[in-house]
Amino acid sequence: MGLGGCASYDVITILQKARQQVRDCVTQITATRAQTIPQVFETIHLHFIVTGTNLKPSAVERAIRLSAETYCSASTMLERGGVKITHDFELIEA
Repeated sequence: MGLGGCASYDVITILQKARQQVRDCVTQITATRAQTIPQVFETIHLHFIVTGTNLKPSAVERAIRLSAETYCSASTMLERGGVKITHDFELIEA
């Protein structure tokens, strides 16, 4: 949940700075965990649903990449711990 909140905040902020007309960002998270205790996360996938007007897919992709690689400390900590994190997105025109 923390990863989703951190990444969503980053994506919205980056898109606003890029003058994109973003209205909403919902992040759906799916994950797999180890079968043995401690049941640590092995993979996490974030699916961003970004709503706005005339959003550029390249700007959204860039915002997600910047969040994952630079700004989201939760993502960095999890990846350093061996968790494979993937991302994708869809755009909704509103």
